[in-house]
Amino acid sequence: MSDTKTRLLDAATRHFADHGFYGASMAGIAKDIGLTKQALIHHFQTKEKLYGEVLRHISDRLLSQILRTHSEVPGPRARLESLLLSLQQSGADNVHDTRLVLRELLDNKRRAERASSWYLKPFLDALIALVKQVPGWESASDSDALAAVYQIIGAIHFFAISEPTLTQMFGKQEYRRLGEAYPARLRTLIAACLDSPPPSP
Repeated sequence: MSDTKTRLLDAATRHFADHGFYGASMAGIAKDIGLTKQALIHHFQTKEKLYGEVLRHISDRLLSQILRTHSEVPGPRARLESLLLSLQQSGADNVHDTRLVLRELLDNKRRAERASSWYLKPFLDALIALVKQVPGWESASDSDALAAVYQIIGAIHFFAISEPTLTQMFGKQEYRRLGEAYPARLRTLIAACLDSPPPSP
């Protein structure tokens, strides 16, 4: 990917994360990086195509984490646990991506009713497949597997985007302590979830 396209996608990610799909504008995104609206349209044609490209870029990054974990960590349960913990770290490191993923999954009713492409579905499908490789979960339905992993993803993403508010509420020092304690609590949540597979049909 060219440096220009990367810069455009980074700016668009921040803008969509801050304003949502309907609150964002091509003019606003272009202004954020000192381009004209016409220059942005030259690269992406429409806001819908730009938004799709941003989501595809995020989905590719998330899928690459799954592939990397698959090649580096032996055993399905350890692999899933390692992936979920790495998602927690990458969520904190890529907070605009995280906020945008939450908007796409939770706060996008009008777009969802008309969407023809679901850029995050391959990532969710891959997580479902990973859950169903964990001992005890092999006969779980896709719905049960998604419900389990969705609970954990929700906890990961919610914490990742809460830093500004929690820092104001409790102060920087307390938020730092919270950040140090959170991975252990996340491990406990993951273990409790994986230790409770649905009954076999």
